[in-house]
Amino acid sequence: MSKAIVLLSGGLDSTTALYLAKKEGHELYALSFDYGQRHKRELESARAVAEKVGVAKHYVVALNLAAWGGSSLTDMNMKVDDGNVNRTDIPDTYVPARNMVFLSVAASLAEAVDAQHIYIGVSQVDYSGYVDCRKSFIDAMERAINMGTVMSAEKGKHIQLHTPFINMTKAEEIKLGAELGVDYSLTWSCYRGGLKPCGTCDSCLLRAKAFAEAGVIDTAITK
Repeated sequence: MSKAIVLLSGGLDSTTALYLAKKEGHELYALSFDYGQRHKRELESARAVAEKVGVAKHYVVALNLAAWGGSSLTDMNMKVDDGNVNRTDIPDTYVPARNMVFLSVAASLAEAVDAQHIYIGVSQVDYSGYVDCRKSFIDAMERAINMGTVMSAEKGKHIQLHTPFINMTKAEEIKLGAELGVDYSLTWSCYRGGLKPCGTCDSCLLRAKAFAEAGVIDTAITK
């Protein structure tokens, strides 16, 4: 059975990606990060999702990106602004080069466990404008990974970055997730943490918009 690394934050995108990787027949290795984010609530969701899906192993890697901040998600002196689903600028919740860092770690894990597939649930269509969610970045990162790993550069085992939602809206993604039987009640999206989602940050607003457009009930909100 082929092996796949799935970046799992505990949110909508990564959870749907994990279910999809399972359907596609891979042995699953979930990879989550405790990177100094404002709250750890999403890691609780990641653990619950990994357990429910039945991954071979779930790695939680500590990376202190809060050491230099640069984002309202990692700098406690900054506040998370209320969201705007129509924004055209990149919000301050962007964490500098986060996906580049995460995919580099995923590549290391992939080589260690002999996995030729890495899944990341990014989209360049319906998202917050992050530069590390664009196909041009993903394509460049895949090339770098395959040039910088022995299993690919020397042994000819190509590592593929799977971005199944790269050209999907979140609503389209949720419809797919519903078909896959994704348990969205386990997921977490809110940037602010807390006992309940704030409902006003970018992530909460994008989530609500997506479920409404998909015509699917958000069980995480209604349970």
